[in-house]
Amino acid sequence: MRLKDKVGLITGAATGVRGEVMGLGGATAWLFSREGAAVVIADINDEMGELTASQMREDGHKTMFVHLDASQETDWINAIRVAVENFGGLDILVNNAGSGVTKSIEDTSLEEWNTDMAVHATGAFLGTKYAIPEMRKRGGGVIVNMSSIHGIVGGSGNFPAYTSAKAAIRNFTKTAAIAYAKENIRVNSIHPGNSLTPRVLARYPDGTLPDSVTGGQNAPMGRLGKAEEIAQGILFLASDDSSFMTGSELVADGGFLAR
Repeated sequence: MRLKDKVGLITGAATGVRGEVMGLGGATAWLFSREGAAVVIADINDEMGELTASQMREDGHKTMFVHLDASQETDWINAIRVAVENFGGLDILVNNAGSGVTKSIEDTSLEEWNTDMAVHATGAFLGTKYAIPEMRKRGGGVIVNMSSIHGIVGGSGNFPAYTSAKAAIRNFTKTAAIAYAKENIRVNSIHPGNSLTPRVLARYPDGTLPDSVTGGQNAPMGRLGKAEEIAQGILFLASDDSSFMTGSELVADGGFLAR
């Protein structure tokens, strides 16, 4: 087991309900548990989060749910406290919580811009800020920040707040990596391409995904990524398999950025 006796907190991980299409956080929570970690599922969706945690416990995993709005400092302080009090410490943080306003620059309101920035960029900052002291007590730790291919290249123009926030996460990751490298705390970012998740499916309620999503230049491999495939990348960054990596970017995009 690659995460034996580790304690991980994963935000945006309520989307792990068995029998449904899983999100990146939910798939990661299951994978971490199978690899031996105790997992704290943190999310704003209390019902799904409790259900995911319950199903994981039924399978014998050490898992619990805590309510967390990634943009709220008091929620972060509580979530870290819950992890430490229930599992003895914190070794891994996955900043995965996200939102996404799909509008043009001119149609995006200031409130919408601020929301995306708060959930993504501010969330990664707050999570890192409050996880570091606990990781220091353990002699080290790992933070994995969820960015995107659009944290590296521009989007289509229809989600300026999201792409800007993901780019902020990319650079914040490098800054944090340098700051804590000598303390054995590694910080890396992962950059998925289009993946089959509840958020993507919600954009196409009729269940038909356009060729612009599943093929052509946007998908050289001719398909969307699977949540489990992205979770494997997060596991790699969270485990000792990537022990000489910090401040790095792991891209899992089916060839999108190779165009």
